[in-house]
Amino acid sequence: MVLGKAQKIVRKLFTLSKRCPKQPRISLPRERPIGFWLGTAQSLLYCNEHGVLGMFSEEAKSCTCPVEQPTCQGAIPCVVGTSPNSCSQCATDNATRCGACHHGNVLHLGSCRPSIGASLDHYLNFDLDMPDAEVKFLLQRLDSRIEVHAIYISNDVRLGSWFNPAWRKRMLLTLKSNKNKSNLIHMLMGISFQICSTKNSTLEPVPVIYVNPFGGSHSESWFMPVNQPEFSDWERTRLDSIPNAQCYNWTLSLGNKWKSFFETVHIYLRSRIVTDDPMVNETLFYEPLDLDDQTSNMGYMKINTLKVFGYSMHFDPEGIKDVILQLDYPYTQGTQDAAFLMLLEMRDRINRLSPPAPQPLDLFSCLLRHRLKLSAGEVARIKDSLQIFNSKLPNAFPEPDLAQLCS
Repeated sequence: MVLGKAQKIVRKLFTLSKRCPKQPRISLPRERPIGFWLGTAQSLLYCNEHGVLGMFSEEAKSCTCPVEQPTCQGAIPCVVGTSPNSCSQCATDNATRCGACHHGNVLHLGSCRPSIGASLDHYLNFDLDMPDAEVKFLLQRLDSRIEVHAIYISNDVRLGSWFNPAWRKRMLLTLKSNKNKSNLIHMLMGISFQICSTKNSTLEPVPVIYVNPFGGSHSESWFMPVNQPEFSDWERTRLDSIPNAQCYNWTLSLGNKWKSFFETVHIYLRSRIVTDDPMVNETLFYEPLDLDDQTSNMGYMKINTLKVFGYSMHFDPEGIKDVILQLDYPYTQGTQDAAFLMLLEMRDRINRLSPPAPQPLDLFSCLLRHRLKLSAGEVARIKDSLQIFNSKLPNAFPEPDLAQLCS
């Protein structure tokens, strides 16, 4: 508009100057950047009190006024934008203050600040890590300080009694937390059992482990990939103090790398024929073993002890239910956002302890389903709400693709 007005004046001067003995010198205004006009407009809007024009600073969000009139600054409205600390809209009764904030921020004294969820320690305590060397040392000693006392259940094997290893044997160690320890959840860091076989037996045990993280059916357990690449393997220690039997302590140390939640540990015990033949590349399981094979001395086996090691952590199921309730019935917008952020952190920290698998497992849903006793529909609704809220957060990471373990 200014340039067009200047060109119109120039054309008029040029027409009038044709009869002048001396031609006028015409100088057009230089082109101004868009920031200059923005600053000029903001100065007129916000720094023009009492008829004195000051200069507006975008960075400081304030005015620089002339010396003769230091009070040129008027009301400067709040900043509306998409940045984390910007307002989503200004207050209707006072344009200088925020009226609403973006997801993940909370309105406090007219400004938006990041909403920080309350500490998880009151609801779920993760703060316990031991060095792997210390865990391994304590497991080798079968130290009772890291033993988690569980209930042994089996219809196939009685501890301390000899049994025929011809068939697969099933045992489990469970905690029954909802009944006995509702204020605790448990971390598995190792398994140990002492097993004996009769002398000159040609069989050796092959344990297979499944872990159920928070309860439910056996189908909601994950398979422990013992002896797979990068995963721990059994360590066997010969015990010479027991006569008339070959006894070993079998110890599996998971350490901090592979530790995970557990409620029940399922142990399936198979047997295989011991062979030194290097040409044999696979393990042959016999269920039952061939009773007519005279070259095999099946013998008997006995399990003296079966223990799980780890630690227990504080858990407040009713407190977590109250947090979930605020997703639908918040006291204020701030408490709803704080509840979302707390549950997001809880979900991510629990799923971070997913066991080794091609696809990480959704352990958080198992916690909701079996320790909080929520229905499958409620669990699905909470998961969807958290995903929607997370997608609206600034710089949000994409949701990982998790495998469903619990129905």
